[in-house]
Amino acid sequence: MITEATKQRFAREVAKYPDDQKQSAVMACLSIVQQEQGWVSAESEAVIAEYLGMPQIAVHEVTTFYNMYNQQPVGKYKLAVCTNLPCQLRRGQDALHHLEKKLGISMGETTPDGLFTLQQCECLGACADAPVMLVNDRDMCSFMEDDKLDQLVDGLRAAGGAQ
Repeated sequence: MITEATKQRFAREVAKYPDDQKQSAVMACLSIVQQEQGWVSAESEAVIAEYLGMPQIAVHEVTTFYNMYNQQPVGKYKLAVCTNLPCQLRRGQDALHHLEKKLGISMGETTPDGLFTLQQCECLGACADAPVMLVNDRDMCSFMEDDKLDQLVDGLRAAGGAQ
């Protein structure tokens, strides 16, 4: 459900662009929805499309192009491990498999407690720091060998109940 307060946030983003280019705010509007709801549903895409005066498929194309937009509900902590070639050469795939084993889920799944969602992602631009990953699309983690992965997961798990 897109609230009136959400639409007011959309309006602040749209105001940053010339009147004939309000579609330029599509990424900001998607981000707002994700901040408020945790993911971007097809219904939210439809509201954004109508608000910005653009085809719904155009909004969906943006949603699906960028991996920062969740197209389904995710856990409290979204762990995205880079598996692009440079990270692959420096154990990126091993890091992903280690997390799968530690969390008891496969890539693309969420733990039963709703705490962790595990994903792979494309290049994060930190190849020299591989293996690298993002937590909740914001916090970059470098040199993620098994011990650092364990510390990260254990720390997040311990903080998981805190608000």
